Amino acid sequence: MMTTPNLQVVPKSGNPIKKELILEVELNGKVKFDHLLHVIYQQMGICYRVLSANVEYVNGNNFGSFQLYINATHEESQELEFFLNTHKLLNTTVEYVCRKYS
Repeated sequence: MMTTPNLQVVPKSGNPIKKELILEVELNGKVKFDHLLHVIYQQMGICYRVLSANVEYVNGNNFGSFQLYINATHEESQELEFFLNTHKLLNTTVEYVCRKYS
């Protein structure tokens, strides 16, 4: 970490800040659920946990919705959002904040 003259803390460029997010995606039958998870993990390098999934398979097409917990940088989450929007998958991302009690 480095401190600027106005006392803001700036992370080192080699270690970007990651945020915990909850991503909800609505499948439209054009992208398979397992293929989407493969792209998120293998191609984008984003680790996730499936929180919930309600997916139906009709004639090889996937419909329904699912929620993922992801821990990603701002750039990674933008890349993921771009991918989902390109494939016309309705999606919502909410920053996850865990309350700590002392």
